[in-house]
Amino acid sequence: MTTDIPPRDYQLSDKNAQQAFDRGLASAEWYHTDVDRKVMKALMKRSDGPAIRDTLIWLCLLVASGAGVIVLWGSWWVLPFVLIYGVLYGSACDARWHECGHGTAFKTAWMNDAVYQFASFLVMRNPVTWRWSHARHHTDTVIVGRDAEIAVMRPPDLLKVVLNFVGVFDVWYSMKALLLNVGGVLQEHELSFVPEPEQGKAVAAARVHVVIYAATIVAAIVLGSWLPLILIG
Repeated sequence: MTTDIPPRDYQLSDKNAQQAFDRGLASAEWYHTDVDRKVMKALMKRSDGPAIRDTLIWLCLLVASGAGVIVLWGSWWVLPFVLIYGVLYGSACDARWHECGHGTAFKTAWMNDAVYQFASFLVMRNPVTWRWSHARHHTDTVIVGRDAEIAVMRPPDLLKVVLNFVGVFDVWYSMKALLLNVGGVLQEHELSFVPEPEQGKAVAAARVHVVIYAATIVAAIVLGSWLPLILIG
C-alpha cells in the first residue's frame, strides 16, 4: 500500500516564516556546536598566498581552454576544450563563489570581493541578493519558510535534481530573477532577506550582468557565430 505525499509549501511566505519562529526553528541556537575560541581562531586563520596561487591557476586554465575553443572553433577537436572550459566556468567557480562570498578564501577583503563578483557573474547569480540569501541559508539552514536555498525538497523531484547537475533550472530561474531585478523589481522572497538599503545595489548589479549578456548576443549576431554565447553565459 502506498500513500501519496502532497508537495510541501517551501515558499518564503509570512505564514511559513511565522511557523518556523513559533516552533523555535528560526535563528535557533540549540544545534550549535561549542568550539573553543583558540581552536576556532586557528581554524579561521586566513592567508592570501594559497588563494592567489589557486585563483591564478584557475584563471590561467580558464583562459587557456577558452583560447582552445576559439582556435579550434568549427572543428570536432573543439569539444574537449568546450567541456574543460564549461567545467571551469560553471562548476569550478562555484567553490570560489562560496568561499569568497564568506570572505574566507583570501585574507585581504577586496580580493575576496573581486573574485566573488566575477564568480557570481559566471554562475548567473546576482551578487547582492545571493550574498544575503546565503547568509540566511547559514542562519536557518533547511528551515522551511526561511531558507531560500533548500536544494532537494520533499517529495524529491529526481528529474530536477539530475538536471541541476548541468544547471538547467538554475539558468532559467537566475535569468528570470536578473530580468526582474533589471526592471527594479525584487521578488517577494528576495524582499524577505535583502535589507532595503541593499535593494538598489541588487538592481544595479543585475543591470551590469544583463548589459554584458546583451552585448554578447549582439556580438553573436554581428559575427554570425555561436562562439560568443559559448564563451559567455
